[in-house]
Amino acid sequence: MSKITQYLKDTKTELKHVIWPSRSQTVYYTLIVVALSALIAYFLGIFDFIFSTGLGKILGS
Repeated sequence: MSKITQYLKDTKTELKHVIWPSRSQTVYYTLIVVALSALIAYFLGIFDFIFSTGLGKILGS
């Protein structure tokens, strides 16, 4: 039990050293992640369409 208590104390001490991002930074980074995810999904969707269409023409379906 003492190891768990010590672990929690150490964790609390380490969290005091963390530099947390501001609200505006968090929103900005979130928007970047969402935009890049949408861009990659669009890009992969285009290639999926091209390859599935090409494969359909090759197989004659």
